[in-house]
Amino acid sequence: MTVQRVEPGGPLRGRIQVPGDKSISHRMLILAALADGTSTIRGLSGGDDVLRTRRILEALGIRTFEAAGVLNVHGGALSPAKGPLDVGNSGTGIRLLAGLLAGMDFQSVLDGDDSIRRRPMDRVLKPLRAMGATVAGREGSDLAPLTVGGGGLSGIEYRLPVASAQVKGCVLFAGLSADSPTTVIEDRPSRAHTEELMLATGITVDESSEDGLNVTTGHPGRPEP
Repeated sequence: MTVQRVEPGGPLRGRIQVPGDKSISHRMLILAALADGTSTIRGLSGGDDVLRTRRILEALGIRTFEAAGVLNVHGGALSPAKGPLDVGNSGTGIRLLAGLLAGMDFQSVLDGDDSIRRRPMDRVLKPLRAMGATVAGREGSDLAPLTVGGGGLSGIEYRLPVASAQVKGCVLFAGLSADSPTTVIEDRPSRAHTEELMLATGITVDESSEDGLNVTTGHPGRPEP
């Protein structure tokens, strides 16, 4: 048997930059795209999922420019894409973007790889339909590719069957284009990335706990750069 002796060293000192959070990066890109003006994002995740969300927003008419690890997003009105929008393998991307695009007055097609095409999307399609969006899955199913759009959304009160930060984010993003506040009710709290970023960009969001339920109400509006 080989024995190795390990001597204690001194304390570690230094500074590192950790990779950006994927979930936060998706949401920040979407909010920056909706804001009227230029948003500066530092520490954005460099993963493929987030890059695809960025490319999709560019296909919808949003201009971005990156230099030295800083991304500038020139937000404003979205415009129809020339073809399907490919999220790759991003479940977060397709759900959040479905909420964003549900409020647009044009139709978009969200697609992905074989894995995405096998994932049921009924948990986001149901509340979006309740808000008045025109959404349809492949051949009448709840599977991608998803055709999303229509605009003219109404605010709703929706209780999630299962707590989910992605579904909650989808509904809250759709609620930005609704005619009245949208409330999401969960049996237990899920990650609050969407709410916190909306608050940070000037969107009014009310949060409370009622009878053991987590209640989040988002108000219509546009984020600030």
